[in-house]
Amino acid sequence: MTAPDHARSDESAKSDLRYYLQSARDALLWKLEGLSEYDVRRPRTPTGTNLLGLVKHVAGVELGYLGDTFGRPSGIVLACLEADAEPNVDMWATTEESREHIVSLYHQAWAHADATIDALALDTVGRVPWWPDGRDEVTLHHAVVRVIADTHRHAGHADILRELTDGAVGMDKGNGNMPPGDARWWEDHRNRLERVAREAGRGA
Repeated sequence: MTAPDHARSDESAKSDLRYYLQSARDALLWKLEGLSEYDVRRPRTPTGTNLLGLVKHVAGVELGYLGDTFGRPSGIVLACLEADAEPNVDMWATTEESREHIVSLYHQAWAHADATIDALALDTVGRVPWWPDGRDEVTLHHAVVRVIADTHRHAGHADILRELTDGAVGMDKGNGNMPPGDARWWEDHRNRLERVAREAGRGA
């Protein structure tokens, strides 16, 4: 017996969603590779944005939106959801939270989220616990798209943080996605952009 058309369509959409979600996950973790404990935790913006904190944050996002929201709690306790949680606690790792712990947490979040995507139809309706009553319903499809958007956004943050840390760039491990050019070429390119910006600023 062949699957109904809507079931095949659901699986095709899920395949696309899982591909883009996993590509963002892999890219984000890749940005940690080769860095010291200091550098993965080092705040690089005035608001403290740091690489390991981004990973911790997106792990919580997946566990929340693709777990609790659909009545599938992971059993993992997240400090950011505690009643007395410190503001922004999901955006940085304490000294007690090792890199290995945070990465393992993220892998657990992947597995739990993927199981939710596999188990439920995309039109399944869940309720986001931290959204206001009456406006807390969301379909699985919407939730997955939301998580993909959030993860890719933070992977972009990680791109910049890593480049600021040691100059390493690239879209993911197998795709640099950068124009060819040696260090001198990039220095000349940056200097050119600086000149253009100054000229534009004088003309404004």
